Amino acid sequence: MAKVKLKTFAFARSGDKGDGSNVGVFVGNQRDYEILKRELTVARVKQHFHAICKGEVTRYEAPNLLALNFLLRDSLGGGGSESLKTDAQGKTHGLALLELEVER
Repeated sequence: MAKVKLKTFAFARSGDKGDGSNVGVFVGNQRDYEILKRELTVARVKQHFHAICKGEVTRYEAPNLLALNFLLRDSLGGGGSESLKTDAQGKTHGLALLELEVER
């Protein structure tokens, strides 16, 4: 196994869910999905987003899509037009997660 950035084998989409951001991470095969499940724990994702995510992180597994979905609560400063954050809709959160190094 070697440490690689998630972006070398996965892709992500993200957006807002009220005051939380929704981050989906997808891979193309079952082997990589098992790596996602092992490496992307709630605790690890929470730590990765510690500077912006003030609430709970919830992980949802979608094995039929070879994907994991994370809800980062209280991460958007109110969300939408209420927030003063540059990315009030969490569109960059997926790209940020892909910078995480994992064992592959």
